[in-house]
Amino acid sequence: MESDMTLGVVLAALADPHRRRVVAELAEASSDLERTCSSFALRVTKSTATHHFRVLNESGLIQLTDYGNRKGVLLRRAEIDRQFPGLLALLVTERSG
Repeated sequence: MESDMTLGVVLAALADPHRRRVVAELAEASSDLERTCSSFALRVTKSTATHHFRVLNESGLIQLTDYGNRKGVLLRRAEIDRQFPGLLALLVTERSG
C-alpha cells in the first residue's frame, strides 16, 4: 500500500480538519499504540466518522484492523516518515499551536 501513498492522495486526505486531528493525535503518542475509532471522540455522526477513517486508510496514512464490533487504528508512521519526512511533525505543530 505504500506505493499508493502519493502526495496528492495524502494531501486530499489531510484536507479535512477531523482527519488531520486523527493523524496528529496518533503522531503525538510516544509509541505506536493501536487505538479504537471511538477513542478520538470526533464530533460527527458515526457514518461520517466511518467515512473519515476509510479515507485515511485508503490514503495509506493509517491501518485499520476490523475486530468485529470495533476497529483498531494504527498510524503507519514508518511509511509516512520514509515517504514524507517532516509531515507528522508539521501536523503535531499545527495541532498544538
